[in-house]
Amino acid sequence: MGQDMGDHRIFNAGDVVLQSGITHRGTQLAYQTYGTLNADRSNAIIYMTSYGAHHSDLLWMVGPGKALDTDRYCVIIPNLFGNGLSSSPEHAVEPFNGSYWPNFTIYDNVAIQHRLITEELGIRQLALAVGFSMGGLQAFEWAAHAPDMVKRLVVICGAAKCAPHNYVFLEGIKATLTADPAYQNGRFISRPERGLRAMGRAYAAMAMSQEFYRYETWREAGFSSLEDYLVMSWEANFLKRDASNLLAQLWTWQHANIANNARYQGRFHEALQAITANALIVPSETDLYFRVEDNRLEVEQMRHAKLLPIPSIWGHRAGAPSANRDDAEFLTKAISGLLSEA
Repeated sequence: MGQDMGDHRIFNAGDVVLQSGITHRGTQLAYQTYGTLNADRSNAIIYMTSYGAHHSDLLWMVGPGKALDTDRYCVIIPNLFGNGLSSSPEHAVEPFNGSYWPNFTIYDNVAIQHRLITEELGIRQLALAVGFSMGGLQAFEWAAHAPDMVKRLVVICGAAKCAPHNYVFLEGIKATLTADPAYQNGRFISRPERGLRAMGRAYAAMAMSQEFYRYETWREAGFSSLEDYLVMSWEANFLKRDASNLLAQLWTWQHANIANNARYQGRFHEALQAITANALIVPSETDLYFRVEDNRLEVEQMRHAKLLPIPSIWGHRAGAPSANRDDAEFLTKAISGLLSEA
């Protein structure tokens, strides 16, 4: 097992040549495991982190009797590069600090996760690859990167590539953050509090649906007013993260595409058709940037895939329902059902 950091472990991947051609030296992948591997190591699930999240933010779905049942499975959660636990701009040193951070693609993330799974943990097959949002981008990448290894696939409010409208949304978020005076010459010279707060408010509009706001559904999550929700849910969420890390993850998200690698050389449909996993693609009916139609077009090209939209007004956050019992039950039933299939 990797170096124990208390809350998580570290897989020291060493010097890694990224897709950009730059070598990232001393690469560290933070991860944590829950549950126990069985004798033949066939009960492993890999569960990837989403934008701005740490492994500890995903535990609503992990544990005895939950969707990812640790009485039956060993759940491995690797942290996205740039999230502050794995190698990130926050900890970068010269000459690759600031605007010289060597961005990691989704492919880079999965290639190093693959080394963790096979070299460090000795696992040869995954019972499931699963993720929400950017975690879904990684889960799709896993299924295309190692089709013989991934038995089942669940993508929750994610996609096989970043759609054009999604890219534009992220451009707006990036512009909001970098408009802060603390951002100068491609780097933050101090903490951009105003930019982080503005980013949270801009994100809130696209992350949730029009119906969510029309019916004041934020009250169900315990907020006393719309302003209370915007400050305590969205501003507070981004204020606890490092701005340079958030920018790096935005870059990774915008450049996601399972076909952008030497194996598929841009042939997107071929990459989808290569996925052999029994797949469940689960968008939210009201997600404004990972759209149901994009997933429908992907499922049409896949061998063993089913489209199962979440009937929710929680927008994108239907896929991370820590405060939303109905959507949590929907996802738990769907994932448990897939895992019970032969």
